[in-house]
Amino acid sequence: MANNQNADVVYDVKQLGTARTLVLGAQHLFAMFGATVLVPAITGLNVSTTLLFAGLGTLLFHLITGRKVPAFLGSSFAFLGGYAAIAPTADAAGNALDNSALLPYACAGVAVAGLVYLVLAGLFKVFGANKVMRFFPPIVTGPIIICIGMTLAGSAISNCQTNWIVALAAIAVVIVCNIWGKGMIKIVPILLGVVASYLVAMIVDPAARANVAATVGAAKWFGLPIIWENTAFSIFGEGFDGGLLLTSVITIAPIALATMVEHVGDVCAISSTVGKNFVEDPGLHRTLTGDGVATTVASLFGAPANTTYGENTGVLALSKVYDPKVVRLAALFAIVLSFCPKFAALIVAMPAATMGGVSIVLYGMISAVGVRNVVENQVDFTKSRNVLIAALIMGLAIGVSYAGAIVIPVGTITLSLSGLAVAALVGIFMNAILPGKDYEFGTNEQGDTSVNFGTRVEK
Repeated sequence: MANNQNADVVYDVKQLGTARTLVLGAQHLFAMFGATVLVPAITGLNVSTTLLFAGLGTLLFHLITGRKVPAFLGSSFAFLGGYAAIAPTADAAGNALDNSALLPYACAGVAVAGLVYLVLAGLFKVFGANKVMRFFPPIVTGPIIICIGMTLAGSAISNCQTNWIVALAAIAVVIVCNIWGKGMIKIVPILLGVVASYLVAMIVDPAARANVAATVGAAKWFGLPIIWENTAFSIFGEGFDGGLLLTSVITIAPIALATMVEHVGDVCAISSTVGKNFVEDPGLHRTLTGDGVATTVASLFGAPANTTYGENTGVLALSKVYDPKVVRLAALFAIVLSFCPKFAALIVAMPAATMGGVSIVLYGMISAVGVRNVVENQVDFTKSRNVLIAALIMGLAIGVSYAGAIVIPVGTITLSLSGLAVAALVGIFMNAILPGKDYEFGTNEQGDTSVNFGTRVEK
């Protein structure tokens, strides 16, 4: 990894004083904020619970990794396809659906996905990164990531159709901030797009304005963030559906294959930025364990899956303050903010067109990350094995999503497999049995860090 020994670099925040440290912590909170609260807004999960477990998950990650890695854990975009498959918020015609009864099952599936991290962490500990990563090459993870974004695009368009003026305002602000923005503006384009589009909606859409006034006005300033009926524990009892739980696990758990590779890329990016080799110390087995445990705990209590955030890696590069204490301070700020229901109501009342506009960019960016993963790892498409693997992954993921899930009766249980689940399983199997595997982790730093769903750090 690169070594950033620079006179301007700060590894111990104590030398900056309390006031500057608080500002730096708030800056990390601001960086993760827009993307983290957007995930519950899209899926129907609770915003306050999301903020609480983003903070708690970050602190848990730091504890497991020996407080060495300056990483913040926020909501993962990669699991949006899984939530949409198990607990959709709208039907095919774009009409809103009440998914509150299905969300706990989706959360249970995500919780199991977090446990998959622990399996990979054990393999990393026993066999090392190079041998394990051969089974998750870019020819598998790249097309899967592409399909995650593409299968979600339809719901974004449905939301945009409620008010294209508001949606286009969100898209325009995200593009302008991302291309011409400087400093923090370039790091938080999604947040700024949400804010700007929200304000436009308040001006041009009387119905949205009335909804915000009613929802926010009725909310309290202080309240407990955990909504117990939305937790994964609530599926057990009267009305328990074992088939739906199994379907959720099989549908969502394979997505962890993409997010684990994202995690490895994030750790490599943080190492390169900070100038310390976190792949070796504390080791990928510990960082994966921290990420996986944080995801499982968050999901059990009704929060989205957690993931290391590229936005906060961008703040590290911008500020050159690499002390993990600053990130832990941001986690504490997120926990405090989670106890404000009025803020959560402001997110819940977000106009559908605002959500649609930023989602178009967001989902497209997810797919673009998959393309970048394939390109920067120089995947050779003159090889028939690579063409076949990519073709099957994308054909199955998109095709099954359009045609409907594959339904398989298993005794008294009906198993329903989403396109992403089928594609991931087939892709991994095909890569394992076909000759010609040539990917080796660690030989191409640019390729190893090209799976970041957040803001990429440009050196």
